[in-house]
Amino acid sequence: MAKTARASTREKRPRGAGRKRTAASAAKRTNGQKSAQPGSDELLALYRDMLLIRRFEERAAQLYGMGMIGGFCHLYIGQEAVVVGMQAAIDDRDSVITSYRDHGHMLACGMDPKGVMAELTGRSDGYSRGKGGSMHMFSKEKGFYGGHGIVGAQVPIGTGLAFAARYRGADGVSLTYLGDGAVNQGQVHEAFNMARLWELPVVYVIENNRYGMGTSVDRASAAKDLYRLGEPYGIAGREVDGMDVLAVREAAAEAVAGCRAGNGPCVLEMQTYRYRGHSMSDPAQYRTREEVAEMREQHDPITNLGRVIVELGHRSDEDLGALDREVRAVVAEAAQFAQDSPEPEPSELYTDVLVAT
Repeated sequence: MAKTARASTREKRPRGAGRKRTAASAAKRTNGQKSAQPGSDELLALYRDMLLIRRFEERAAQLYGMGMIGGFCHLYIGQEAVVVGMQAAIDDRDSVITSYRDHGHMLACGMDPKGVMAELTGRSDGYSRGKGGSMHMFSKEKGFYGGHGIVGAQVPIGTGLAFAARYRGADGVSLTYLGDGAVNQGQVHEAFNMARLWELPVVYVIENNRYGMGTSVDRASAAKDLYRLGEPYGIAGREVDGMDVLAVREAAAEAVAGCRAGNGPCVLEMQTYRYRGHSMSDPAQYRTREEVAEMREQHDPITNLGRVIVELGHRSDEDLGALDREVRAVVAEAAQFAQDSPEPEPSELYTDVLVAT
């Protein structure tokens, strides 16, 4: 009976979209730990962080079109609420690891936009000295353990980060991100099993943007409720409106608190949406313009949080416009820094290389 009701609900609204809420109800939600409501400063910080990711990715797309970024480039436009909301729940004890759609995660972790953009353009001032590019850069200082180019490969590594935190008694939590296209990889389920056996403090964040490359998740996965994939291993899961940063913040705070309390791993399925193709080389002809337009107009995380901020009287539309100009200036500075940064010396080909002797 409940299953039928659930199915009928999904027919009325697309996956990845949350029900529309008033500004007051959005700002007043609290999580299971009864965390404080977000005040003016926190709401503005969430808004700015999402805006920074959006403007950074837009500039990255421009540089890619100019031939300044080579190889693969996977943009995060549309999904900003997921990583910003999750990041609001962690601190310096914790670690973050994700797949190749990773620029937003780097910026949310506090990595310098200049260093990120320099790495995208293959320059020596980049986080991996120009050798990692879009998909492979790291910052141990910021607790960011990579973008990873192999589908699902980051999941056992993220599980290992949780094991390391438990082994060292560091009270840290691992946020391990994966996409809907990775959930059926065998190594993902092996990691789930080990995490439950050892009660590891890891939050598996499934960013379900509805399309694994060009294939709808409904065609690629027999399991439709991805948050339930951990149930055979005894891992609790939860579905979250990933287009609503406040809903993500709420779910993240509860999940992280559970891990710190020793409750073991959990799964959060974020119903989100990417506005661009899978990568810059993908024209995304497998979905309609109407579908993308509906998501942008009705469920955009930045626009909707801006509306909350204005309706609650925290800032005016003019204030948000000024903030946008500030963020654009930061991104422009990062792009110029990347262009001015030198290319790596040929000798860099021989650094950080392991050789068996």
